[in-house]
Amino acid sequence: MALSMMIGFLRVPIVSQQLNKPREYICCAHEWTSMKMGLVTYAPEKVDGFDMHVYYSKWSDGQVFPAAKGMQNDVTCFCDAKAIREDPSLVAISKNGMALRKNRKINVPFDFVCPTNPEYRAKVFDYIKELNREDIQGVTLNLYHFPDEEFCVCPRCVEQWRQSGLNWYDWRAQTVTAFLNEAKSFVKGVFAVEMYPDPVLAKQRFGIDFDRISPLVDYFHVPLSARDYSTMYWVDMLARDFKKILKKPIVLELSAEMPTDEKLDALLKTVAYVSRHDLMGVLLLVHGSENAKQVCRFAVKNTGFREWLSKYEFTEMSRIVDGWAKLY
Repeated sequence: MALSMMIGFLRVPIVSQQLNKPREYICCAHEWTSMKMGLVTYAPEKVDGFDMHVYYSKWSDGQVFPAAKGMQNDVTCFCDAKAIREDPSLVAISKNGMALRKNRKINVPFDFVCPTNPEYRAKVFDYIKELNREDIQGVTLNLYHFPDEEFCVCPRCVEQWRQSGLNWYDWRAQTVTAFLNEAKSFVKGVFAVEMYPDPVLAKQRFGIDFDRISPLVDYFHVPLSARDYSTMYWVDMLARDFKKILKKPIVLELSAEMPTDEKLDALLKTVAYVSRHDLMGVLLLVHGSENAKQVCRFAVKNTGFREWLSKYEFTEMSRIVDGWAKLY
């Protein structure tokens, strides 16, 4: 599953140039008038009261699902536990062994396929093409990069690196960018990428070059997941960092999968705080529609929370909750 499913793991937008905006919510930073609220879900269903709908259609465990029509379909690229079990030669390798969760010499959250494997790349591209035969809003890619700094040193990667004439980090960034560029060519709608939440070492660790990727995407999807947001300074800090660095609109993803009153209060206050950062949107990761509606009902019926929004002049979040009140 995608990066945001990592419980306890860290799972914006000043734009200097005009963006191509073929879809209703893709716009430059100075064109949107209000922050969008959206959902990331494992069920292909929309929920009233939300502007953006992202559906996980290809998971890191190898499960693949049909396109969710009218939604942004989120595709896990190079994490596929099932494929690696069936063909262990697919796995990315380093001097410390294979990119597998069970390898205790390294810290990887998923089982990673080598990003230069031509057969698996073709499999991902074929799936993206299949999605785009349907009436979808677009495609978001996640885990499209190398597992970490020391990967991959399989013979194919080493040979490609040597032939490139580039240093190790530039070759890996070129490889990731080229993959995204080719993937984009198969997408007829909105094209976005999830951004591994490391604003400092993304290129060094994963081959993610912000400046080279920015021209390819309509927006960046930044997941900042946690079990709860009772401590949330890190969310505010990373939102500010990415806003400073990235050159395209940003939507932030926060976890709403395990709702209790205490966790929902902390989550919604975190959304209120980041709403002051001129984000394109905030996405809530939920299991399904009932989970999303529970968030809305809590916000609407919690008088103390709504008074807190008013007292501290969180006008954008107040607007969103007022909209939910008409539905829930």
